[in-house]
Amino acid sequence: MESLTGKQKSLIGMVHIGALPGTPRQTQSIERAIETAVLEARQLEEAGFDALILENMHDLPYLKRDVGPEITASMCGAALRIRDAINIPLGIQILAGANRNALAVALASGAQFIRAEGFVFGHMADEGLMDSDAGELLRYRKAIGADSVRVFADIKKKHSSHAITADVSLGDTAHAAEFFGADGLIITGTATGRAADTEHLLEVRSATHLPILVGSGVTPENLPNQWNSADAFIVGSWIKEGGKWDAALDLKRAKEMVEAASALR
Repeated sequence: MESLTGKQKSLIGMVHIGALPGTPRQTQSIERAIETAVLEARQLEEAGFDALILENMHDLPYLKRDVGPEITASMCGAALRIRDAINIPLGIQILAGANRNALAVALASGAQFIRAEGFVFGHMADEGLMDSDAGELLRYRKAIGADSVRVFADIKKKHSSHAITADVSLGDTAHAAEFFGADGLIITGTATGRAADTEHLLEVRSATHLPILVGSGVTPENLPNQWNSADAFIVGSWIKEGGKWDAALDLKRAKEMVEAASALR
């Protein structure tokens, strides 16, 4: 992660753009949604976060892999505006599992990485059975000249059943993701806002040389327990009002999160 952010341990803040055109929860114009996302991105940078991820989490219920062109275009428009407003690395995630779209947005907007779900091994997601896409995704990255965009892959991710791969350990899944070309691995709890198991982090650490990112449930209280086992910490829910992912950004909580990380550095 040091080559991405300049720090051995990185704090990555989530920017959850408002519901995009055509999605059931859209209540505001795309321009207003982008303005709010840009404001939150600036605030997170000013608070001291090392990188950001732009995500369309408000687009419930999610489509599986194949999102419409209006979503990709909106995310690209937002990413371009955010990229112009900040001086820290930016990542892209497009739900659910729209990894090719995220890669295209990252390339067009100058973002440095994507968060990819369903990279190796299939799983049963909220949206249905999601097969792996590592081969297709990395060929697409090569084809469009986006080799500089890193792919950070969720493994045994949250909001999913992994019964069909129950005989494949988390460590073996991590090894497979490294073998298939991931640039980093994201470990989560069982759902948004739920902490990753420290034992899981240690298992993945022993199985791979890739950077490890904690992808859910990071708080100032549990950060010390995870600090030595991971390279980056993605924070979304805790920095929102009341610790709820769909609430507005709470700048005071964001600064508290940065202070907690600074105390460990």
